Amino acid sequence: MRHPTRRSVAMALLGFLVVLGLSQPPAVARAQAPAVARTQALTAAAAAVYNVRDYGARGDGSTNDTPAIQKAIDAANGAGGGTVRFPSPGSYKSKNTIHMKSNVTLQVDTGAAIQGSSADTYDPPESNPYDQYQDYGHSHFHNAMIYGDRLTNIGFVGGGVIDGQGNLITGNPSSGEADKIISLTRCDGLRIGDGLTLRRGGHFAALINGCTNVASDHLNIDTASDRDGWNIISTTNVTVTNANIKANDDALVFKSDYALGAKLPNGHGRVSDSYLSAVCCNALMFGSETCGDFTDYQFERIRIEGSNKSGLGMVSMDGAKISDVHYRDITMTNVHSPIMQKIGTRKRCGNNPGVGSISDITYDNITATGSSPSFSPTLWGESSPNHISGVSFTNVNITVPGGNGTMSTAVPSNDPNNYNPNSIGTRPAYGWYLHNADHVSFTDSSVRFAADDGRPAVIANSGSSVKFIRFTTQRGSASPYDMGFQTVSGYCVADSHNTSGGSLRISTSSSGQDCGTAPTRYEAENATYSAGSTVDSDHAGYSGTGFVNTDNTTGAYVEWAVNAAAAGTKTVALAYANGTTSDRPMDITVNGQVVASGVSFLPSADWTTWRTVSLAVPLTAGTNTLRATATTAAGCPNLDYLDVPA
Repeated sequence: MRHPTRRSVAMALLGFLVVLGLSQPPAVARAQAPAVARTQALTAAAAAVYNVRDYGARGDGSTNDTPAIQKAIDAANGAGGGTVRFPSPGSYKSKNTIHMKSNVTLQVDTGAAIQGSSADTYDPPESNPYDQYQDYGHSHFHNAMIYGDRLTNIGFVGGGVIDGQGNLITGNPSSGEADKIISLTRCDGLRIGDGLTLRRGGHFAALINGCTNVASDHLNIDTASDRDGWNIISTTNVTVTNANIKANDDALVFKSDYALGAKLPNGHGRVSDSYLSAVCCNALMFGSETCGDFTDYQFERIRIEGSNKSGLGMVSMDGAKISDVHYRDITMTNVHSPIMQKIGTRKRCGNNPGVGSISDITYDNITATGSSPSFSPTLWGESSPNHISGVSFTNVNITVPGGNGTMSTAVPSNDPNNYNPNSIGTRPAYGWYLHNADHVSFTDSSVRFAADDGRPAVIANSGSSVKFIRFTTQRGSASPYDMGFQTVSGYCVADSHNTSGGSLRISTSSSGQDCGTAPTRYEAENATYSAGSTVDSDHAGYSGTGFVNTDNTTGAYVEWAVNAAAAGTKTVALAYANGTTSDRPMDITVNGQVVASGVSFLPSADWTTWRTVSLAVPLTAGTNTLRATATTAAGCPNLDYLDVPA
């Protein structure tokens, strides 16, 4: 075996630190040796541990340990960086604001806790000339248990707890009172989690604004008796994995306000494998503060239980453009409004913002049960040109409470300055209500009710190009019709039916369109597949005459010959079943070129539960070969079909 050189080890460390946000990669033209030396020095400094007990902390739950904690932080920062450790057992009472510093990580060991105080001796809130543009809690940052500004390479880790103990304020605090556990502005390189728990956070367990390069894994937040879990504001490059957040107000929310005196960018966010709950409000939310634009977010494998506003909420109230957001493999139970999008005209942002937009949003493999008969799943745009546009739903199945009688199908009331689901009156459809929405599609999706409902399943009002392909609705005994299209330019309903298999009753004052634009389906059993594969039919629910079951081996594949009338990028849907408990990733190639590597095909509960994965792939005019190839020894999942838009 060839031994690595010291230089290669140093460069490996540098790469590792870049991933963690602990260092920035040097410019290509910069000499490597100085960068390596700096990285080695930083690594050595970060390895140093500063035990707060060595600086006078008692950890007895009553002595004010803030002075000792601050001495340890200052020492670590002064030495170039290090870990400030809170050993177990110990309850470290912090009666004053802790001032975080660069290159310092706070490590709270399992069995240890940093505790808030009722002494009212925290830093007072700073003045802010931009108070008018957001709520008080968002406008002030100093009044927190832990505060920092313009910091780099900081962390909060460990299996212990930072606990406000009911001493933090959930409303507007007086001078000396704190309303947050962690409050950070303009930070670069934040690591938070590794088993850490934030408890009883007041208004916010964590509030960050104007930050970049944020990584969180296994962060626990329990502030269900207080208010918000984690507000991520005007922040870019965020990855959150394995979070467990139980909040009273919003659980995990992405916002952009004017608290720092500028309209700042947001984007490149990833949240996966997490659990969220919100007692009174929103579980996973964009807004309501929405000054700066949002783009490139992916939310995957998330379980949501309970929210009295939105399960998956997205509002643009203050001029923001929200685009390129994708939800996949999400289960929601007991949510008032499972999915809600709204464009409002509050315009609470500096520099005279206009009206915002919502576009290019996808929902794949979503299952939800609602808890309010009034707050049907809703897309609500503003008048043209500020319609919601480009939203697709694939394998989205929602069960609502139902229980309403018949009612007027006219447009309900709306408060354009309010983002809550209840800002729109009771929807005249028990399932989906679409208003001022263009280019919306539903494929292989359904809506049902728990109790008989007199309203239609779907109403689309004022929009264009609304499509329902293989859509299933439940029919109320007194409902006047199943689907209504009111002044919609071009609607399509194809291969759709009610839960009894009957045809859907459609009421329209609109123009329909040829559903020949529905996707072309390429069955897997008619494709080319690797040796050892079989066409099987022993698991129900498949399309066509069967599905392809490949060998359990790396390199197993299924390849389709796909026709395209013209060159361009198409969003295809690949249907599969994976009855195991492990991912079966595949590479996707088009005409021999990898266009998506290691795409996840997650467990689908059992072999009779079929799901789809949507992929944007480039196609040339004419015949293309699209191949899905297993990247692990488990082989491919069972593959059913490939849908390609016309």
